[in-house]
Amino acid sequence: MVDNLIDTTVAPKQLRFKPGGLPASFEVKVVNDSDRFASFQVEVTAAGVDADRLPDWYKISPEVSTKKPPGDVTHFQVAIVDNPVPGFVGLMNLTVRVFSMELPDEDREVLRLILEQGTGSIPLKLDLPVREFQEYPANEDEIPVRVYNPSQLETHVTLKLSGLDPTWIVDGTERQLYLPPNGQVTETFICQIPDIPQAPSRIYPFAIAATHRHGSPTQVEGTLEVLPMGLVEFSATPKQQQIPAQRTWIPNWRNSPVPYTLEFENHSNLQQQVTVTIQGEDKEDCTLELPDKPAELNPGQTAQAPLRVQARRHLWGRKKELSLEAMATLSDQRLGNTNPTSQFLKLDVYPIIPTWLLLGGGLLLLYFIWWLSWLNPDNKFFGHHDAVNSVQFNGMSQNVVSGSNDQSLIKWRVDGFFNYFANPEVEKIAKTGKAVRVIRYKPVDNNVVAAGLENGEIQLLNLLAETPKLMMSFSQEKDDRVLALEFTDDSRYLFSGHGSGLILGWDIQQSLADTITGGNSSQEPLLRGQSDFAVYALKFVGLGNQNLAVAGRFNQLVIWNLSQSENVTVPVQYRQDGQYRPGGQDDYIFSIDVANMKPYLMATADNQGYITLWNMESCLVEGQASCEIIDQWQNGHGSLPVRSVALSNGGCYLASGGDDGRTMLWPLTTQGKRAEQYLEGIEVDKSFDNRKFNSVDINVLNRHILIASGSDDTQVRVEDKKRLQELGCDRDE
Repeated sequence: MVDNLIDTTVAPKQLRFKPGGLPASFEVKVVNDSDRFASFQVEVTAAGVDADRLPDWYKISPEVSTKKPPGDVTHFQVAIVDNPVPGFVGLMNLTVRVFSMELPDEDREVLRLILEQGTGSIPLKLDLPVREFQEYPANEDEIPVRVYNPSQLETHVTLKLSGLDPTWIVDGTERQLYLPPNGQVTETFICQIPDIPQAPSRIYPFAIAATHRHGSPTQVEGTLEVLPMGLVEFSATPKQQQIPAQRTWIPNWRNSPVPYTLEFENHSNLQQQVTVTIQGEDKEDCTLELPDKPAELNPGQTAQAPLRVQARRHLWGRKKELSLEAMATLSDQRLGNTNPTSQFLKLDVYPIIPTWLLLGGGLLLLYFIWWLSWLNPDNKFFGHHDAVNSVQFNGMSQNVVSGSNDQSLIKWRVDGFFNYFANPEVEKIAKTGKAVRVIRYKPVDNNVVAAGLENGEIQLLNLLAETPKLMMSFSQEKDDRVLALEFTDDSRYLFSGHGSGLILGWDIQQSLADTITGGNSSQEPLLRGQSDFAVYALKFVGLGNQNLAVAGRFNQLVIWNLSQSENVTVPVQYRQDGQYRPGGQDDYIFSIDVANMKPYLMATADNQGYITLWNMESCLVEGQASCEIIDQWQNGHGSLPVRSVALSNGGCYLASGGDDGRTMLWPLTTQGKRAEQYLEGIEVDKSFDNRKFNSVDINVLNRHILIASGSDDTQVRVEDKKRLQELGCDRDE
């Protein structure tokens, strides 16, 4: 048997140690029994020690001996300074291992360590079951943490989460826990991630620390990744420009570049850089100026990239219509590209010498003759020949229908009003035989027009036939003027208001069905109401077509609750709503309108020059005695009668027409009041010789506000105004 080259002696062989007290020491004597110089090291191990724990529970001096010659002795001092297994009490074996880098052998000795109940600190154990979290903005995530008390003492623990925004943590970043000896508990921090853009997409490191009075702090770390979400909106203003920017009647030699503004709104939680490139076949015909650097966009921010375009102009000839495509590319495309990815820009390049100068006086004379025929109220070629009493857009604002004292209904093409060389009239729908006081499109499909006549007759005309034709007509009282018409939203019923004060409800769906199948419609009203004033306006207010607003002579404004009309043979009972000024026999409310998307916002107009905006929800839903007047003014038409008002679908614009020969546009706030910047309104149009306007209608389409009007000068007009989205109300109308 080969002798061991290392001779080890450990003394004493048994130790007693109390954690928190004085260290327990023993000596390790090492003799070099080899035939060469050698250095020695000592290592101590204990049963049950956590494999991840560093050997910080004992100290050795010296850590490594100097090289000793054969036969020489090295003395090591070992001190036990902490419990190898925190919280353990009892007998434990320690193994002393002695080895040398120069010798192949090693030696081991065993001694006994008696561990008593200690007074020193024992760190807690923390564990994150999940160390990496991922979540989208506006969602909640739970961060569980397990806490273990390895000591033999009960303790109170403070958990504190750090690294994340404290406002994200529901119920705060601190928790107070009680742990019995060897106890374990799981605590959860709920993280409420804010919405875009308050939560930029990135990895957020965090730590959870545990402190208690019996030991040093313990910490565990993790990460929370906020995932990307949202989009970047891309828009261009304007989308169409012209060179020169201002056209004149004489040759214009200026060729200044025109500006476009490319705007990016970062509605995501990613930081972005936006690079713009210009494409298109017409790019070669233009000189382009773009910023040298990409646009920088933090979450929630808006950035602009100015674009200047210049193009060569011809001396004469037709204008050039150039098209450019502005392409946007995002630096971080985890959410895709911008929305939309490109904007198409139009550029009209006019010749230096206007074309009309080349055509000469002959064409000018022809145009002048044509223009005079258009202005002449007695023109027999097209248009009405007497006062226009009623106008209305169809649903998509492609057409306008008008009714006149000349006993005709005419359909007009809207885009024809913006082409001076075109006749906007499409066709004469009908000759009714009597003056037309009011017309209304059937809401569903817009395929039928109802006309109320001077003699009390109501005619329904089919617009889908190759030649518009009369489908049916009916009346209740001869010569009882039809002054107001109103369809229900489903087009089943039509209500008519008459000069005698009658309000009649007709089952149009059943009558039309009987006509189509060849049967005989009863043509009798389904509902009947009798007011004590001439009815000039009808409009459904609120939800469900249950409340019909009725207005007319004596400044009367009442609500007919149709759901309470059990016996149609008995005159219905009206309820006086609002605080409208009392009036005499010469006082009239001429017009009512309600915004489709704000069914409780109502506008009225009267012959004392007042325009009034109402909140009808206060009386129809909340049960108040009076309806709330939101806004009221009399200076819109010089205190002269206001014949007609119309609200846009979203309730952001009001159009009015009156006896001062003007139509006006009134931008409104989201509360239904006039916008502070436009308390005096915006003049839209004037009639010839200041003749009164009898009817207006309004519709918002794309970037345009379209206002149709009819007046005593026989004209039907359609005007185009720019939407005022910057005022705040008109965002999604």
